[in-house]
Amino acid sequence: MAGGAYIDESGHGGGYEEGRVTAFVMITCIVAAMGGLLFGYDIGISGGVTSMEEFLTKFFPDVLRQMQNETGRETEYCKYDNELLTLFTSSLYLAALFASFLASTITRLFGRKVSMTIGGLAFLSGALLNGLAINLEMLIIGRLFLGVGVGFANQSVPLYLSEMAPAKIRGALNIGFQLAITIGILAANVVNYVTPKLKNGIGWRLSVGLAGVPAFMMLLGCFFLPDTPNSILERGNKEKAKEMLQKIRGTIVVEHEFNEICNACESAKRVKHPWTNIMQARYRPQLTFCTFIPFFQQLTGINVIMFYAPVLFKTIGFGNDASLISAVITGLVNVLSTIVSIYSVDKFGRRVLFLQGGFQMILTQIAVGSMIGWKFGFNGEGTLSEVDADIILALICLYVAGFAWSWGPLGWLVPSEICPLEIRSAGQSLNVSVNMFFTFFIGQFFLTMLCHMKFGLFYFFAGMVLIMTIFIYFLLPETKGVPIEEMGRVWKEHRYWGKYSRNDNGDDVDDDVYMFS
Repeated sequence: MAGGAYIDESGHGGGYEEGRVTAFVMITCIVAAMGGLLFGYDIGISGGVTSMEEFLTKFFPDVLRQMQNETGRETEYCKYDNELLTLFTSSLYLAALFASFLASTITRLFGRKVSMTIGGLAFLSGALLNGLAINLEMLIIGRLFLGVGVGFANQSVPLYLSEMAPAKIRGALNIGFQLAITIGILAANVVNYVTPKLKNGIGWRLSVGLAGVPAFMMLLGCFFLPDTPNSILERGNKEKAKEMLQKIRGTIVVEHEFNEICNACESAKRVKHPWTNIMQARYRPQLTFCTFIPFFQQLTGINVIMFYAPVLFKTIGFGNDASLISAVITGLVNVLSTIVSIYSVDKFGRRVLFLQGGFQMILTQIAVGSMIGWKFGFNGEGTLSEVDADIILALICLYVAGFAWSWGPLGWLVPSEICPLEIRSAGQSLNVSVNMFFTFFIGQFFLTMLCHMKFGLFYFFAGMVLIMTIFIYFLLPETKGVPIEEMGRVWKEHRYWGKYSRNDNGDDVDDDVYMFS
C-alpha cells in the first residue's frame, strides 16, 4: 500500500487526502487474511495429534512406550523427547523456509494473488496426504506440502494487506493476518479436544485432514480477490493500477498517492537483483528488522506453548482432558488479545505494544519457570495440585496475552510495512525464511531442550525477551500512520539509522542516486 497522507506529530497531513475506508478494501483484506488460518491451524493441531495414543501407536510407538514409562528412565521433563516425533512437527517449517525464497520471485513477477493461490493449493494437497497417510513417509511428505503452502501464504498475505490498506488503519488490517492465525490455533485446539474420542484411527485423521478446510477457503477467496495497485503497476499495467487504487480508496482523487507508487515502481524496475540490493548500506535498517524481528519472535518461546500445548500441559502434570481444555483456553486468550492489538496498534503505535508486551512476557516466563521448578525440581519428579495447575494456567494465559498484542502481530506487520517496493518481496521473503528457520529449530529441539534444561528453559526464554525488548527500545522508530511508500523519512530522522541515508557530507541522499551509486 502506498496510500495515505503522512500524519506528523502535530496531526497535520503530508499534503494529500487518502480517501475513505471503503467496504471493498475491508472485505478484500478480511478475505486475504484468511491465509493466516493455514498457519494457525497447523500450529495448533500438531501438539494435539502428537498426544493421541492411536496416532503414536501407528507412527511413533517408541514415544508411547516412553509416555507409559516402560523404559523406567524418563522423567516428566523427558517423556516426549523423540527426534522423529519432533521431525513430524518441524519438517513443515523447513519446507516453508525454502518455499519462501521461490515465493519471493513469484510474488514479484506474477503478483501477490498468484502466490496466495499456490499456497492454498499446496496446503490442500498436504492436508489430503496427511489425512490419508498409511506410513511415516507419506505423513512427512504431506507435512512438506503443508510447508510449501505456509511459505507462499506467509510471504504474500502480509504484503497484500500492507499494500491494500490505508495508512491510518494499516496496522489494524494487517493484524487481521495474525488474528486469522490465532483463530486457526483456537479451531485446532477445539478439534483436538473432540477428535481423541473418535476411535479406529478416525480421530487423528480428521484432525490433520481438516487442515484442508482453511486451504479451500483461501483458494475460494483468491478467485475473487483483486491484486494490489502496487503489484499491478509493477507488472506494467498503469491504467489498471490507477483504477484499482481509485476503487479501494473510494475516490477518483488519488494523483499524489498514485505518483508515489509510480516513483517507487520506477525505482523497483531498475533493481535487477533485489537480494543483492537489500544488502546495500541504505537498506541496513530494513535488513536488520526483517532479520531480527522474526528471529526474536520465535525466541519469545511462544511456540513452546502453541506447538506443544497439550503435550506441555500433560508433561507438567495435567490429565488428558485437562491438558486439551487448557490448550483451548490459551487459544481463546490468544484470539481475544489479538483483537486488543487491532484496536490499539494504530492508536498507541508499534513501540508501545512491543515494550509493554515484552515486560509482561518476561515476568510471566520467570513465574512459570519458578513454579515448575518448585514443584518438579531438577529430577522432574513431583505432582501438581489443582490450585498449582490453575496458577500455572493463569500465568501462561498472561504470557500468551502479552505475546498476542505485541510480538505476535507486530512480527508480521513491521517487516511488511518498512520495505520500499524495490526490495519488498525480498524483505518479506527474508522475514518468512528467518521465521520458518527458527520455528523449525524450536519445533525440532524444544522437547530435547525441555528434557535437558528442565524449568530453566523458561528462564532462557525470559532472558531472550529482555534482550529483544532492549533492541526495540533503542532501534525501532515509530511507523504508525506513515504511508508505506514514504517510510524512508522515518529512517532519515532516526538518531542511529539516519547515517545510512546521508552521504559523507552529512546531506540526505536522493533515493535514485543512492540506489545506483
